[in-house]
Amino acid sequence: MSAENILVVDDEQSMAQFLGIVLRKEGYQVSTAHNGRDALDKVKAEAFDVVITDIKMPGMDGIQLLQGIKKLDPSLPVVIMTAYASQQSAIDAVNLGAFQYIIKNAKNDEIKLVVRNAIEMRKVRAENLFLKRELKRGHDEKQSIGSSEEMIRVFKMVEKVADSEATIMIQGESGTGKELVAREIHYRRRRSAGPFVSINCGAIPRDLLESSLFGHMKGSFTGAVKDSAGLLQVAEGGTFFLDEVGETPLATQVKLLRALQEREIIPVGGTQSIKIDCRLVAATNADLEHEVAEGRFRADLFYRLNVIPIRLPSLRQRRDDIPLLVEHFLRRYAQNNPAKTISKDAMELLLKHDWPGNVRELENVIERALILDEGGEIGPEDLTDKIRFGESHRGSLIIDTPTLTLEELEKEYILKVLNYTRWQKKKTSDVLGINASTLYRKLIAYGVEKPASLKGVEGTVSDVQDGQDEAHAA
Repeated sequence: MSAENILVVDDEQSMAQFLGIVLRKEGYQVSTAHNGRDALDKVKAEAFDVVITDIKMPGMDGIQLLQGIKKLDPSLPVVIMTAYASQQSAIDAVNLGAFQYIIKNAKNDEIKLVVRNAIEMRKVRAENLFLKRELKRGHDEKQSIGSSEEMIRVFKMVEKVADSEATIMIQGESGTGKELVAREIHYRRRRSAGPFVSINCGAIPRDLLESSLFGHMKGSFTGAVKDSAGLLQVAEGGTFFLDEVGETPLATQVKLLRALQEREIIPVGGTQSIKIDCRLVAATNADLEHEVAEGRFRADLFYRLNVIPIRLPSLRQRRDDIPLLVEHFLRRYAQNNPAKTISKDAMELLLKHDWPGNVRELENVIERALILDEGGEIGPEDLTDKIRFGESHRGSLIIDTPTLTLEELEKEYILKVLNYTRWQKKKTSDVLGINASTLYRKLIAYGVEKPASLKGVEGTVSDVQDGQDEAHAA
């Protein structure tokens, strides 16, 4: 793999040579230019990963060079060098899109760190451009669906707010499609050119949430073996979706509020702030006003997030959309047999069900029915007992040992569902009707460990603790 290519621009040849020596020792390819016009010509002719430029140069200065580069390649990180840390022109450069500014007498390690961070950001942007194209290609298959009055109101609100930079709060029960609406907002307007990055605050252990959001510096905690950009940084130029924001610890809420107010973050273990440019969409299935009253959620953060509220109706509030959704899921999951249909009796059962798990539950029911059905039409016999028998089926769960305590019964049922899903914790939490963080806490409390025979099939309990395999909830 070829080394990253860096362009150093400074009218002082000695400074350009010095930076070239420092960066080449790190394994980078380095080109130099001694004026802005020459530098701009080089950027037109050659691919660079980072540009480091002095701010004061005769002719075209660093600010003008920055603006010229951004017109050619908006994703190319530009680092501004200045003689004084407080120089207003350097701060203005950051506001105009410079990645960061450094003072000329900065230590070599600081220069290397800034360059590494800029290169990492460049790579992340390139990866996200690819992912964005892939996501957009399949976006039509995963957009919100509905023709009921309730959903039409939601669609109209999405259309109105999509081009706004204001923070949006999407409220709704679990499974109503909050992330789909967030993606719809992202893809509607100019931010669609940037990445869509999401995090589920309830699926990541609290001690790892802060570093996931804001990033961390090498050595800032056990396991921090290298500098890592936070997801708010990764979402540069796009949309950051903060799901289940009500699960955010109070200490992290303070830092999140500052990020929203100042549009900058400080990585864990860091001392310098980093500017961010992303549109924030938050979501919750909790009553945050009640959480504020109980002291579990900061009032100032709530009002900062709740600038434009969008409330999603539950599926039982828009039953008219059930046939449309069923047809959609039949098309999605019956790709090998597009002739699959659903009987009138089965549809009537679906229309009568209360759907506590909302659209996600309906999707799971249709997927399961397609797997079980051996004919061309889904009938009542292909649906779950819960849907077929409703309230009359309650209390019919077979319990071999009726002397179990509630705690023992809960543990046994969780194990039963885990085994049924082959320890896919996302599916398990969906079936149980709880979020991933609640499942994680129960597994720890009960001392439940994945069987050795299943390890490697899917994430373990410790994987959740590492905050990796449960970071995104559909």
